[in-house]
Amino acid sequence: MDRRLFLNGVLGCSLAASPLVTPVTLASAPWDTRLVVILLRGAMDGLDAVQPYGDPDLAGLRRTLMTGPEHGALDLDGFYALHPGFSALKPMWDAGELAFAHAVSTPYRDARSHFDGQDLLEAGTGMDVPRAARTTGWLNRFLQDMPGVQLKTAYAIGVDDLTILRGGQEVSRWSPDARLRLSTQAQRLLEVVYHDDPLFRDAALEAITITQALRDAPEIEADEPAMMAGMAPAARGNPAARMAEFAAERLREDTRIAAFSVNGWDTHARQAGAMQRRLGGLADTISILREDLGAEIWGKTAVLAMTEFGRTARENGSKGTDHGTAGAMIMAGGSIRGGKVYGTWPGLSDAALYEGRDLMPTRDVRAYAGWVMRGLFGLQSSRIETAIFPGLDLEADPGVIL
Repeated sequence: MDRRLFLNGVLGCSLAASPLVTPVTLASAPWDTRLVVILLRGAMDGLDAVQPYGDPDLAGLRRTLMTGPEHGALDLDGFYALHPGFSALKPMWDAGELAFAHAVSTPYRDARSHFDGQDLLEAGTGMDVPRAARTTGWLNRFLQDMPGVQLKTAYAIGVDDLTILRGGQEVSRWSPDARLRLSTQAQRLLEVVYHDDPLFRDAALEAITITQALRDAPEIEADEPAMMAGMAPAARGNPAARMAEFAAERLREDTRIAAFSVNGWDTHARQAGAMQRRLGGLADTISILREDLGAEIWGKTAVLAMTEFGRTARENGSKGTDHGTAGAMIMAGGSIRGGKVYGTWPGLSDAALYEGRDLMPTRDVRAYAGWVMRGLFGLQSSRIETAIFPGLDLEADPGVIL
């Protein structure tokens, strides 16, 4: 049995946010500006990452996910505060090299499936385009629209394709080491569930055997929480950091476009600890890009971190949040007009929530990507609205690029 199909069946929606899915893509081009796209798989909680503590309804929605400066968050502008896990990025905010867009989403609505949401995010289309017709990704279409591009793409283990780069450009593959680790309890659960199913039982036993061998290898003795707790700022031992180093090395040379994913944002339970680790790791990843690119190239770079959808405004009974609609987008780089949270805030009252549960979208996340591409590469608005993001109404540019 195909192991990838088996993992899809066993792990379900969590596979879309798993540490295995870590693609890296690269493209070279004759222009001098750089674009880095980071896909945050699993649906990052934008209300936690960039906390609108000035909204009077927020506190009542989050019982244990306490927010605002009085709970350790870093005040940004008197209304928004930065999650403590993002503290390493505060100097970038102060230097005008970090910004956020809030209450943003793709056109995806209501079903809240990781796989469908990520598919639409990477395809860059509206929901009026059937899934079967989403055969290319928006970053590939952008590259096809620009002259003199030579694309080199790489995927991590467990990924056969990356939708955002799918299209007419030639691709290649690269990945840091990635390992699948199952807890003892998870292994026992697989054994029990599939004991009487010969088809899945053999595949499960094979996966468990491989996992045990990997777990017993000397280089992975430490567990993830201990590793994360001991990491210094801009730690370089995790796969995302290694991908940032790889991307920066190429961006210092001929590469102008890089994209990769950072996973593990599906925080249905015990979100406080998970977000601290994930945001800290993402902050390290962005910091490594800045450090390794150097001041000159960083000054020509825009980094966009995007997620498939946001999470519910209300905390659930497991001290986490569930799949939602609008969320937040991260923008960093020396070419970004930072020190600002962009977007129209819709409010968090019951009447203001989308379907009574989610942050209401007030801007299409594709518009911010379009404005960045127009500002960095001189792309015409008509091309962005038709060739890159078909169906998008770009509207007035808020000036996110210097």
